[in-house]
Amino acid sequence: MKKFLLLLLPLSLITVSLFYVKVSSSENKGRKYYEEAGQILWEIQTDEKIIALTFDDGPHRKYTADILDVLEKYNAKATFFIVGQNAEKNPELITRMYEEGHELANHTYTHPLRTNVTNLMKEIQQTDEVIAGITGYQPTLFRPVEGQYTDAMIDAISKKGYKVVMWSWHLDTLDWKSPGVHRIVNTVLKGVKAGNIVLFHDGGGNRAQTVQAMEQIIPELEKQGYQFVKVSELLEIQRTHKKMEKKQ
Repeated sequence: MKKFLLLLLPLSLITVSLFYVKVSSSENKGRKYYEEAGQILWEIQTDEKIIALTFDDGPHRKYTADILDVLEKYNAKATFFIVGQNAEKNPELITRMYEEGHELANHTYTHPLRTNVTNLMKEIQQTDEVIAGITGYQPTLFRPVEGQYTDAMIDAISKKGYKVVMWSWHLDTLDWKSPGVHRIVNTVLKGVKAGNIVLFHDGGGNRAQTVQAMEQIIPELEKQGYQFVKVSELLEIQRTHKKMEKKQ
């Protein structure tokens, strides 16, 4: 029995050691690591009542146009994470986004649910070429499909000069599930805080609920004193805050 226990002891130590290494590695490459490295943005810390409205998977001929109408109505700016093949089909909407002062960002070319680093970088380049071909503008922001990424992907994306943009976890509206206008509105109005990034979708399906929800969300948040800014403006405010902190 003693011999059996002695045999088990080294195995237990090995198991604990492997578990510890795995956890430590995960911690080193978690959200805190990427925020401190400046490679991924989820939100910023600020007292200014500003938020960024973001839209994935478009443009869609009908729903993106409707969302742009709502944004124009309230003079609100947004950031659109564009799927390249959809941009090719709707160049007039890309032009409209750009001319109306919205931010154009990259969300791959075909919206692959699974991919590797090499193919991902090709997809990003394809979409950049499409957007640049339509507007002359070169995107600097990228959002991974479904928010999924690996350490290798972030390294490759960062080396190319892109900033990866996620969203405030409590402000994923899940509008792609068509949960109902009321639920989309409540998710935003009850959860929003200064410096947050809100996730909506303007493509990938029927986004009528998103359009209707925007008609309620924007005027209500305006009453509360919020301003709607592009993600790049959030980043600039974050950089300014950090410079001020260093001087103090």
